[in-house]
Amino acid sequence: MKMGDSQAQQTVKTILDRFQNDRGLLVSILQDVQAEYNYLPREALEEVGQGLDIPLSQVFGVATFFKAFSLKPRGRHLINVCLGTACHVRGAVRVLEEIERELGIKPGETTGDLKYTLETVNCVGACALGPIVVVDGEYSGEMRTNKVRPVLESYD
Repeated sequence: MKMGDSQAQQTVKTILDRFQNDRGLLVSILQDVQAEYNYLPREALEEVGQGLDIPLSQVFGVATFFKAFSLKPRGRHLINVCLGTACHVRGAVRVLEEIERELGIKPGETTGDLKYTLETVNCVGACALGPIVVVDGEYSGEMRTNKVRPVLESYD
């Protein structure tokens, strides 16, 4: 996204208008910007700060505080591997290592084709089904290394 591009500026302006430029709704505004671009480009954050008349440091502070926001491009598919205690003792680390091998990325990274972003979480609240891998909100329980490839291929 290049903010010199009037289309991009218009996109952010439309989002700000939808929230009536209410700085108290900054989190919601950032959620909509991220939904549009799949991450929070710096130029968009600058535009939000200008539109709400708040310092860029405050916008960045909110954007970096919440784990749901990303300042780097993310993949079309978000993979979360639960490493909570129940999942960990049932082999979640081996499952994570297999996903890393399959995709060639580590947690916090995105594949070069922007297809997948890999993250780890502490608990997804489905401990009885561990280890759990969540892709785009879909839970795959009782994961094993031999199930990784079929799960990933189902998102091709």
